[in-house]
Amino acid sequence: MSEQKQRSKDIIRTANIAKSAHPRLKICGLSRPCDIEWVNDAGVDFAGFVFARSRRQVSPEQAKKLHSMLKKKEIPAVGVFVNETIETIVGLVEDGVIDWVQLHGQEDEAYINELKSKVSCPVIQAFSVRTKEDVLRARESCADYILLDQGSGGTGRVFDWTLIESIGRPFFLAGGLNAENIKEAVRTGAWAFDVSSGAETDGFKDREKIFACVAAARQKEEYN
Repeated sequence: MSEQKQRSKDIIRTANIAKSAHPRLKICGLSRPCDIEWVNDAGVDFAGFVFARSRRQVSPEQAKKLHSMLKKKEIPAVGVFVNETIETIVGLVEDGVIDWVQLHGQEDEAYINELKSKVSCPVIQAFSVRTKEDVLRARESCADYILLDQGSGGTGRVFDWTLIESIGRPFFLAGGLNAENIKEAVRTGAWAFDVSSGAETDGFKDREKIFACVAAARQKEEYN
């Protein structure tokens, strides 16, 4: 088995622990070496790299360099895509640029099943939640995990969390999360929180806000 395949399996096994004392935390939209230093020091559970067109977008070359700086086997790199070709995603996984895949476009079940047949890593499908029907649709997704968001991602807005009661499967909660409202979001039963703008100041990741989000997710009063 190649070193990359073994590392991927180790990361999947580490991140897929069924039970945890606290929800996991993903900081998304990382783009600078200092961002990686901060998430390593804070001990987040996932690092998100955005490949879709966005002010947070990174190139495969940037992502590979940043990925190499992450704590090995402890923090999986999640690639965020919008209607990307399957071949491109598979290439990034095989090249060791990302460890998980997150889909934020109009990818259907046929697309997801084909992708899953070609990669060994977990696949997350994002859903915009406006009604109870949106939640029911998300619950039936063939992806390994689902992510519930207010919109297309990175909007900084919260949706009505009462819509997701008793969803019945592990989910990432996104949309306007920050250190203040994560304390309330714990009651949703989310498997993980996905934070982007809530860990930024003036459009860039902020060390103190990253640490504060970790403290909130783990229900700690103090952080460094």
